[in-house]
Amino acid sequence: MQEVIIMDELLVTNNLTKKYKHQAAVNNVSINVRRGEIYGLVGKNGAGKTTLLKMIGGLCKPTSGDITFMGYSGKERRKILSRIGLLIEAPSLYTGMTAYDNLKLKCICTGINKKGYIEEILETVGLCEARNKKVSQYSLGMKQRLGIAMALVGEPDLLLLDEPINGLDPQGIVEIRNTLLDLNKKKNITIIISSHILEELSKVSTKFGFINNGELIKELSHTELDIACSEHIELEMPDPTRALPVLDRLGFTHYQVVDSHTIHIFERLEDSGHIAMELSKCEIPITSISVASKTFENYFLEMIGGVYND
Repeated sequence: MQEVIIMDELLVTNNLTKKYKHQAAVNNVSINVRRGEIYGLVGKNGAGKTTLLKMIGGLCKPTSGDITFMGYSGKERRKILSRIGLLIEAPSLYTGMTAYDNLKLKCICTGINKKGYIEEILETVGLCEARNKKVSQYSLGMKQRLGIAMALVGEPDLLLLDEPINGLDPQGIVEIRNTLLDLNKKKNITIIISSHILEELSKVSTKFGFINNGELIKELSHTELDIACSEHIELEMPDPTRALPVLDRLGFTHYQVVDSHTIHIFERLEDSGHIAMELSKCEIPITSISVASKTFENYFLEMIGGVYND
């Protein structure tokens, strides 16, 4: 994936919380999204992704916490909510009207009257040839792309997309993926996209926030995720700290102590037997040693304490 040049902070949330009665749908979530990023919000259904996006987009009020967008926070932020495009849950479309007329109505409501503006948006999402077809005749993927087109009216700086590929066939997923990458690269639109289809999200996102039970449990870049999921030697042992001097002596530099029983080594995978032999010579007990890797999905499930298949 081509790296996006990051310029500055566009959105910051600080301890954002939303409670319904005594239940916290979102609990103390702090994220940082820079201009030009595609931020993948990863979580199971019901994890709090939609509620978080609604608060960012101004559709619901936080119970506590702060949102800063383009340098504005509090009541001042309301003045620039038009700089955010939204596709939350299903797109709101008039199915008896054409795509062109849906967009025309949205332009009228937002005070936009520029020649060729609607055609340009339709071209951006790949619907120009179907512009005069009624939305009721559209596939689900085409409706989602029209929903994105509606969100683009007003030329937003930030696009919020909630599960935009949910229920799509493979062709529809590819079309949405290509649309998002084009918007990000050619229009420099920053995107926050939520999904539970983790492998697909990894194909577009430059940064990830993992959310579970309303809480942000980890933020990391695409590069960091690649490293975490790459093929590696997995060394299980009662006390990993005892192995570190041996690894250093053998010339290993790219390794990580994952937890109180595990070390991941990301180089010289063919030397796992040699490592085991050297640890044995030093009378350092090991439980197991193997070459392993993780899928994106397995990485997430491991973080939230789920079960996955090797």
